[in-house]
This record gives sequence, structure tokens and C-alpha cells, in this order.
Amino acid sequence: MRHLALRAERALRHLQGVRKDRIEKLFRRIGYITPDQLQVTNYPRRPLAAFNPGAALLDDKVLVFPRLVFDYRSYTSSVGMFEVPVEDLLEPLTGRRFPTTIVLWPQRAWEVDRGCEDPRVSLKPNGFRILYTGVGRLEDGDRSGSQAVLAFAELDREFRLERKGFFRVLSGEGKFVPENKDSALIEAHGEQATVLTRPMGLGNAPDMCWRAEADLGKLVIHEETLEPILAPEPWEYKVGWSTNVVQLSEDEYLVGWHGVLKEDLSYRDGLALVNRNGELLAISDYLLAPKGLCEEYGDRALVIFGDGLLLYKETLIWIGGVSDYSIGVFTAKLSDVLPMLRRI
Repeated sequence: MRHLALRAERALRHLQGVRKDRIEKLFRRIGYITPDQLQVTNYPRRPLAAFNPGAALLDDKVLVFPRLVFDYRSYTSSVGMFEVPVEDLLEPLTGRRFPTTIVLWPQRAWEVDRGCEDPRVSLKPNGFRILYTGVGRLEDGDRSGSQAVLAFAELDREFRLERKGFFRVLSGEGKFVPENKDSALIEAHGEQATVLTRPMGLGNAPDMCWRAEADLGKLVIHEETLEPILAPEPWEYKVGWSTNVVQLSEDEYLVGWHGVLKEDLSYRDGLALVNRNGELLAISDYLLAPKGLCEEYGDRALVIFGDGLLLYKETLIWIGGVSDYSIGVFTAKLSDVLPMLRRI
């Protein structure tokens, strides 16, 4: 991992200075979906928290994949799924209830401690690909103790699990497993894919946003392709990717990112434009930040966090977690957002 640490430390010197500490208030707050609105159909308990949801747009409906927590004592997470017509997310949300099915839950040693966290969902032929964070103990001796790994699952259209596993990094010296989370797929050609990812704990460098090439069949990320492309600014502790990608053109993809501020530890969010190789084309300043009691107060205060980004007609729909307890829905016109992205 020393090669990645050196890469990160060198990158910090030239990647800073591209953003300003300011909030462009473009997103409209549609409303919130709280855990008591979710009726879990295949597990005999009620969630205490439902947040950090992945999302996918399928025809005229949105599939929402919230992270669910049923017990604060261990905070072990699963991933559920509920449906909502996309038009319902463009107007103030009502207090309706949503039948919800758990589709991912801890089944392996590497997700046994904290479970399945923070999904990013993308469509594939006849199903779904999900990148998520698994927190548990590695099965093969790569490292002892509990750690976060970049997990991958494939589901069919009936949300049945086809396979799951976690990524290792393949280098000339063999395979290793860094702490890793907050990742999104850009494009997959067969088993080969470009991924936006965030390996953590690399030397003295803060956590930052990377790009890489991955093999989805073997679940490996090629070490020589890992490249930092977005670093924290001096007022931030760290940055990470927040959402799935949204394709805007043949070679342009929109993706959310978050920064954690040193001043108050708040999570604030912006958007980036990347190409199919994961190279950074443009970046915004903050476009979303927690505001008011409903967003500022929760199990982890002062957080708006990913994980679902959708484009419906000319409207961006950001479906994000709110302070680790509920789901927020935010919208903005694409034509208002794009001018906020500065070309790199």
C-alpha cells in the first residue's frame, strides 16, 4: 500500500485549490421519508433508522434502496428496497407508507460486524449491480480484525441475490485489501469496468476520491490504474464519492461527492463531471448542506449523504440520507446545475 500512500501524498499538493468554501442553494427540498413510513415485509421488526439510500430509475418508477438499522446497540445494517412513482418525487411528499423488502443483509464474515452500508445502485441487463460497504472480518487472512471493504452484489430483476463478494487490489506484489468505501461504477464492458472509489488510511494523506479500472468477475482493482482525482481542501478533513453516476452524453457522467468540514464536522455535497475513464472534467462548490432541525439533528448530526442521483426529463433528483436517520429528497433543474460546474 506504500505506493498508493505516496501517490496520495503527491496528489494532495496539486489537487487542492479547485473549490471554494461556499454553498450554491439550487436544490429544492421536496420532503423526507422516515423509518416509520417503511413497512418491512420479509423481516419481523421495524427499522429504527432508514437513510443513505441508493436509487435507480426504471421506466416511470424509482427504486429506492435505503440502508436500514434495526438495533442501535450494534448498528448492524441491511439494504432494503421500495418503489415510488417518479412523479411523486417532484412534489411535496405525503405521509404515505412504503412496503419494503430487505434485499441485502449480513451473510459473510466480512460483513458480520456492521453489515451492509450505503449502497450505490446501477442497472445491468436483467438486474442490478450494487456497490456497498461491508464491515466485518476478512475470511482469508488478508488482515485481522474488523474493517470496511468495498463490497459488490448482483441481483436479478426479482431482487434475488446472484452473487456477492468484495474487491481486492491487485499489484505486482500480490493482492491486498485496503479500507475502502464510497464508490460508484461508471461503465462496464463485460466484466471490465471503470470505478470511482476511495481507498482509505494511506500513509499521512487524508481520504480522497480516486478513479481506477476493475474486473467485476474476479473482483479486483488494478493497483497501477488507481489515481487520485479530487482531494479535500484545507478546510476539510476528507472527501468521498456520494452517489451513482448519471450519464449526460456519450462521454460525460455526473456524480455526487461530499466533503467533511473541519469547522463543525458537517457533511456537505457537490457534483462533479467525469468522463468514461473517470477523469475529472468539472467540479462544483457545495450544492447541498444540512439546514434546519430535520436535517441537522440525528444519530450523526449535520449530515446529508448520497447515495442516489437520478435524471428525470430535465430534473435532477438527489435522494440522500439525512443525519443517519431518514431519507431526504432534493431536486434541481439540470440547466441550473451545469453552469455551477467549473471546467478543470
